[in-house]
Amino acid sequence: MQTSPKTAIILGSGLGRLADEIKIEQAIAYEDIPHFPVSTVEGHSGKLLFGRLGGHDIMAMQGRFHYYEGYDIHEVTFPIRVMYELGIKNLFVSNAAGGMNPQFSIGDLMVITDHINMLPENPLRGKNVPTGPRFPSMHEAYDPEFIRIVDEIAAQNDIKVQHGVYVATQGPTFETPAEYRMFRILGADAVGMSTVPEVIVAVHQGMRVFGMSVITDLGGFAEAVEVSHEEVTEAANAAQPKMTLLMKELINRI
Repeated sequence: MQTSPKTAIILGSGLGRLADEIKIEQAIAYEDIPHFPVSTVEGHSGKLLFGRLGGHDIMAMQGRFHYYEGYDIHEVTFPIRVMYELGIKNLFVSNAAGGMNPQFSIGDLMVITDHINMLPENPLRGKNVPTGPRFPSMHEAYDPEFIRIVDEIAAQNDIKVQHGVYVATQGPTFETPAEYRMFRILGADAVGMSTVPEVIVAVHQGMRVFGMSVITDLGGFAEAVEVSHEEVTEAANAAQPKMTLLMKELINRI
């Protein structure tokens, strides 16, 4: 394998088909990697990919791990530790999320500008790993320069992007209408069950992070809306071409 990626992408729910855009040089099943968990969620293929996207070497996780699957928070974030050891400097994260912002529509792409951690654990709890400080700053967890570049790419390609705060919950239940309203009051624009633990570990290790959510459902409004995993996946798949273009161009420009 002749590849030395500096950028890694985590392909979240319904976004695994972004892998079709990668010229894959090697694919390794998670079960063949020592100490790696195995994804149990439909739509998460469970492979570590090495190849080229946008003319650059990249690494991609085709499927991620979630706290609700029964893994502890250190298992969930173990792949980010592996990325660091492999020389990854930039981490792009994607996910499907429920929107609470009344300006959002299903299928919107939301650039994550900040997050709120509502999980019961922090992945840095315990003895400090010497890849970063004991008390890392999370002031700009999502790189402002990456956000600026993506905004430029979106404008040049007539792609609508929203900006917002992502809140991570334990799951696996979708939120009640009251929970949606509570998160909105707390300052969140979208809610999901992933991403934040990985970002915390990446920032601790000095990685630059870019995050994007596909708004796959809406909640917290006057009329309650029921949602299913299948509907989330369908909405995320529909946003695939726009997400692919933005990710490829961002890689080209950094």
